Amino acid sequence: MFRSQTEIFHKLVDDYISGLPVLVSEETTCAEAIRSMAENRSTAVIATAANGRISGILTEQDVVRKLLYLGDGSTPLSDVMTRPVMTIAMGDYLYHAIARMRRHRRRHMPVVDATGRPVGMIRLSDALAAANERTMDQIDHLTQEGTLHGLREVKAAQVDLAEVLFADNLPAPDIQSVITHLNNDINRRVVDLNLAAMEAEGKGGPPVPFAMLMMGSGGRGENFLYPDQDNGFVLDDYPDSDHTRIDAWFIDLAERVTRDLNEVGFPLCKGYVMVTNPIWRKTISQWRAQTSMWVRKRSPFAIRFADIFFDFGWVYGERDLVATLRDHITEITRKAHPFLQQLYADDSEAGVALGWFGRFKTDNEHPDHRGEINMKHSGTMPLVQGIRLLALRDGIPETSTLARIGRLHAGNTLTNDEADYLVGAFRHITNLLLRRQIADQKAGNKVGNYVNPSNLTERERDMLVDSFKAIQEFHHRLKADFTADVF
Repeated sequence: MFRSQTEIFHKLVDDYISGLPVLVSEETTCAEAIRSMAENRSTAVIATAANGRISGILTEQDVVRKLLYLGDGSTPLSDVMTRPVMTIAMGDYLYHAIARMRRHRRRHMPVVDATGRPVGMIRLSDALAAANERTMDQIDHLTQEGTLHGLREVKAAQVDLAEVLFADNLPAPDIQSVITHLNNDINRRVVDLNLAAMEAEGKGGPPVPFAMLMMGSGGRGENFLYPDQDNGFVLDDYPDSDHTRIDAWFIDLAERVTRDLNEVGFPLCKGYVMVTNPIWRKTISQWRAQTSMWVRKRSPFAIRFADIFFDFGWVYGERDLVATLRDHITEITRKAHPFLQQLYADDSEAGVALGWFGRFKTDNEHPDHRGEINMKHSGTMPLVQGIRLLALRDGIPETSTLARIGRLHAGNTLTNDEADYLVGAFRHITNLLLRRQIADQKAGNKVGNYVNPSNLTERERDMLVDSFKAIQEFHHRLKADFTADVF
């Protein structure tokens, strides 16, 4: 059992995989499939295609419902298996698996790796053993049916969940990860709703395979309570002669998705970083060419676009397209020291809110925030950007800040002390900011990124000073690395 019932919301399905699945070819006969089930004492067999990915599943219930009527064991498995198969990915959250199995009345569900190949099964009975009635109520609130009204309710329920997790002393970065997962799930369900609507209207399905990606904090898994939309499409390559037809279809989808996400609670991006903008809607080859041009040209616009884009992560569709693009970014930035120097020069303008003698530099420009600190622009952002810079230089594909720090430490780019101080700084700053956002939401105030240091305890202020000092020292090190200036 968990130490606390809220732990289920950050527990991964990885710990609940029950052995290797029974795999058979989709060309197997039903008699052979049933024999495999019996020999392995399994309640299901998974049919795989030639590429190793799941193509169907046959369960004990299928045997009773379908095979008894057919009465012929020579029937190909492909004729009776259930497809498409609902799966859950490694690294996904346990509560999400519980919700999907309950909602679709599944007793078990295959677990797949990043390539879509099966690695195990998760059973509803095992997962439910980790939850009590109160937890199940929370899960049901967070995984309602995929209508726009239901998804608005899911978005609103995030605040209550964040408050519960925070009260249970879950570290803020872990809560951010859960929030991001919920947000990405909402995005996926909005896309599914609109794909179904377009199909029903006679516009057909996607003309080419595609993926949706999320940029910024969503790509890093570091969402706070109310992120705006920062999304893009990656399309499989297609002939230039088909561009007008194919792009028109994806423009239609993009307009529907961004409209509905705004309705659900994800505001339209003021900078127009959305799939409706052709800059963020391209084929995989066009993405490669565009990002290579950004790195090569190093213009102010190119640096700004790269700064927005390079933390992207998969949200929907063909994972291979996003993985291919990540491999490309990792390769071109590792060899581009002049580009990284320019990116450092642009990012170095964002400093922490700490002045002489360890005094806080508070806001004096905005009357509503006088005496407060913008904990995003003067706290997390300088750290996030600096860590990303080293990760790009060292060819590290991970996007989350803490994962990047871990890899940089493992590769001896960061010393033990540097990694320890920076992890502590990130955790403390995000903790203070998330706590403030939850309190503002509950009080009916506008939720933002500001914290008043006078409202902190003496220990919290001391820790914040130490956090800012650690980030300042880190930026001194970056300056030495990327400008050859020695302090």
